Amino acid sequence: MKQATATGTGKYERLLERCLSLEPVPTAVAYPCEASALAGAVEAAEKKLIAPILVGPAEQIAAIAKSAGINLGTLQIVDTPDGPGSAKKAVELIREGKAEVLMKGSLHTDELMSAIVSREGGLRTGRRISHAFVMDVPTYHKVLIVTDAAINIAPTLEDKVDICQNAIDLAISLGLEKPKVAILACGRNCQLKNAGDTRCGRALQDGRARSDQRRSP
Repeated sequence: MKQATATGTGKYERLLERCLSLEPVPTAVAYPCEASALAGAVEAAEKKLIAPILVGPAEQIAAIAKSAGINLGTLQIVDTPDGPGSAKKAVELIREGKAEVLMKGSLHTDELMSAIVSREGGLRTGRRISHAFVMDVPTYHKVLIVTDAAINIAPTLEDKVDICQNAIDLAISLGLEKPKVAILACGRNCQLKNAGDTRCGRALQDGRARSDQRRSP
């Protein structure tokens, strides 16, 4: 998940407030070998959002922290040789249950995704993986989630069902109790006329049902 930054709307602040009562999430940070990537993980730790495990070349991480004036404190560092090795180890920490969230550092996206989708040792599930931007648009009263803008180049109808459901689940987890979904450029093969016509529509209905269930006492 990426953030498209805007200031003065308070939307991100409200999301952060929702996290105040939650425990920091153990997070494997893959290859935080650039000042902003390392600072982002440390800042999230200071806000008690995550409990970061820094996965990358230990000496390089320490040098970057010293140069940028970043206090690593007692943060755990798992020493790995390079970007691909860091991605593989970070995914391994997830599989072992030592971390619950995978955070991208300064490695290339294809290096991280290669480890995630690996048939041996990856994080494959029964649902297609997809990407989401969480956007703060100053002229709109809620955050917007745009998907899929980075991973699935030419998704099939079946893929779109998963992409849609992933976005719905993300929206619900962020506290949007009844997310509204707009399907753009759905394609000639989809023929979406109303919410009950296609599997995309059923994904929307399923998402609404999940939201209602969460609201029930």
